[in-house]
Amino acid sequence: MFLLTLAIVLSVAAGVGAQRRWGERAQAGTRRALDVMLFVALPFITFFVVADTELTTGVGIGLVLGYTELALVGLAAWAIASRLLALGPTATATLIIASVMANTGYLGVPLNATLLGRDALGPAIAFDAIVTGPMFYVVAFAIAAAFTTRDDPLSVRLRAFALRNPPLLAVLAALAAPEALAPGVLVDAAELGVIALLPVGFFVLGVTLAAEAGEGFFSVPPPLTRPIATVIGLRLLVAPALMIGLSALTVTVPDAYLVQAAMPVGINTLVVAHAYDLDLGLASGAIAWSTTIAVVAGLGSLAL
Repeated sequence: MFLLTLAIVLSVAAGVGAQRRWGERAQAGTRRALDVMLFVALPFITFFVVADTELTTGVGIGLVLGYTELALVGLAAWAIASRLLALGPTATATLIIASVMANTGYLGVPLNATLLGRDALGPAIAFDAIVTGPMFYVVAFAIAAAFTTRDDPLSVRLRAFALRNPPLLAVLAALAAPEALAPGVLVDAAELGVIALLPVGFFVLGVTLAAEAGEGFFSVPPPLTRPIATVIGLRLLVAPALMIGLSALTVTVPDAYLVQAAMPVGINTLVVAHAYDLDLGLASGAIAWSTTIAVVAGLGSLAL
């Protein structure tokens, strides 16, 4: 947990330093990094991880509850953003996506192993692959496309969804590919790629936070706005509470599912926001605040 926290802090600090030193060049570099993540790294990782995953096993009631919980959170986020906060389309889409996109991979899997032991790795990875994965490359991109192209014909909206969503294309290819196309060495490389993207994602976060602050006072986490506070409440409080409640009404789910449901906003929110020109300030602020709270809570749990 300490090494994970250190990696996050150093990556964000490096991004802040890069923005302060190089300004627009740093921002241009992060845009290229996000393009590489979207069009190269994530499709590669997604293809080989999905091709090597037995999607017919480990799909329990708890995973269905995970989708139910996220659907309820997403509806709540839409209602608050559009009705109470009166946000525009791009900010509303960002708030919804940030609320349903949890960091169950980069942070959730190692945190489960640290807090609950190695036996929690299996359920934690299953939740990340079967729930969070489709929420990213299907739901998040669909929400972004729906809000940013809602005045366009349906054919244009569907084309935008497909062409700006390389991870989904990689999933479809993986499901159709024979097992021989996913050799162990490439699967191992894809799994290492998941770990390697963590510092890249938080570096991009640091650059984005510093750019949003401009020449004014900079702080991590950034100023707590009403939209950011809404995301924090939905992601860290409402989501796990719903998971606990749904479990109490149906069956007892693995503890790892409850931890995963309480994870902060996922770094991949920045990828979707970049692809559709959404509200990067809201996305980066929600990631920074929710990650800080989750890491401090995790360290506190270990201390106890």
